[in-house]
Amino acid sequence: MFKKLFSATDMTVGTPWKAILGFSIPMLIGNIAQQLYSTVDSIVVGRYVGDNALAAVGITIPIINMLLVLLVGISTGAGVMVSQYFGAKRRDDLSNTIGTCITLTALSSLFLMLVAPPLLRPLLSLLNTPETIIDGCYSYLFISMMGIAGMSFYNILSGILRGLGDSVSALVYLVIATVINIVLDLVFVINFNMGIAGVALATIIAQAISAICCWFKLAKMTDIFEVKLHHLKMGKKYLKEVVRLGLPAGATQAIFSAAMIVVQSLTNSFGELVIAANVIVMRVDGFAMMPNFSFGTAMTTYAGQNVGARKYDRVSAGAKQGTLLAVACSTVITVVILIFGKYLMAIFTNTAELVNTSYRFMSILAAGYIAVAVTQSLSGVMRGAGDSTTPMWISVITTVIVRVPLAYLLAYLTRSPELPNGNFIILPISLLTSWLMGALITTLFYRKGNWKKKALQ
Repeated sequence: MFKKLFSATDMTVGTPWKAILGFSIPMLIGNIAQQLYSTVDSIVVGRYVGDNALAAVGITIPIINMLLVLLVGISTGAGVMVSQYFGAKRRDDLSNTIGTCITLTALSSLFLMLVAPPLLRPLLSLLNTPETIIDGCYSYLFISMMGIAGMSFYNILSGILRGLGDSVSALVYLVIATVINIVLDLVFVINFNMGIAGVALATIIAQAISAICCWFKLAKMTDIFEVKLHHLKMGKKYLKEVVRLGLPAGATQAIFSAAMIVVQSLTNSFGELVIAANVIVMRVDGFAMMPNFSFGTAMTTYAGQNVGARKYDRVSAGAKQGTLLAVACSTVITVVILIFGKYLMAIFTNTAELVNTSYRFMSILAAGYIAVAVTQSLSGVMRGAGDSTTPMWISVITTVIVRVPLAYLLAYLTRSPELPNGNFIILPISLLTSWLMGALITTLFYRKGNWKKKALQ
């Protein structure tokens, strides 16, 4: 039983919702643990360094996400290919796919380490980052880029494990790394007085450890695949499929991150208080989104394996059952946020005005998590089937056409002598609107059914 828990899982048999839930629970715990990386950073910085340092760490999030778009693409492509080849029991294709993705990740990490650092300070200046926090932002970003290999390989290797249906091993390694991250955060900031640089250093060390653990686990799974030297050569067939499946996901991340950066520039215009409030909201939002992301990933693996096995009836049944599970979970989270929201905000700061401002943001966003549950679940099904393009275009519509223009329009319409840059409450309103639109459009495209024609050959 214990051995089975830490092994690959065949999701082409059994009751769909049980397979999805069994996969999602470790994923959810793992995602919560991963979110603790950035959340503990924020708590430690906010409590022991100050509100401006909290704002500085928060500003880095969309920039880091933008720089990681290439790695997001590789991870998505790898996850889909691994799940489909595993479902189809194609050992050689599985081995070559994993080897190709490992080499591609190494090259991408090296590229980011060389290219990203010189761009950081000009980008921060372009975003109207206040002078009071720009040095802290740069410090956090620079250290993160120097340690990008650990983050890159953890995301890729844990994605491969999940594609094989093993979400428990990735969870265990992530929990270990999270504990290490928390301990190092406290040591570096409190004992060594390293400030923002300390939390960044703690994070990259912890991520490197989790990546190493994932590698040792995969190296033992020789009954399913193997990675020898010749598998590390990037075969044209596999590289082409990784790009085909991963490029739309990477583009989606790029679009979303670019929009976040544009909106971050608007957020920065409201001053340090709103910046810090937005950081707190993003941290709580990260936890609130975890069930949605977990079910989305579970649906990708479930759909990928069943499409690989050509069991489309199971895909449709699983899509309905998985979406209902995700919606139920998000409904509970919405209620919790509305009731206990202020207590959650107070974890990050003692400043009453900052707590109240953060809660206003969060109370507007709360109902949107139910909509995102639908979007993530059905998008996961489409990606698992090999259709990464449709979710990408939906992201373009909801982010570029809806969210960003709406935010700036509402800011303009709410300007007044007392609020020369507009009312900051337009930030969560524009985001909620884009979430609702995303759920509607995703449902329509899922029902259209073109995703059924995208399986690997």
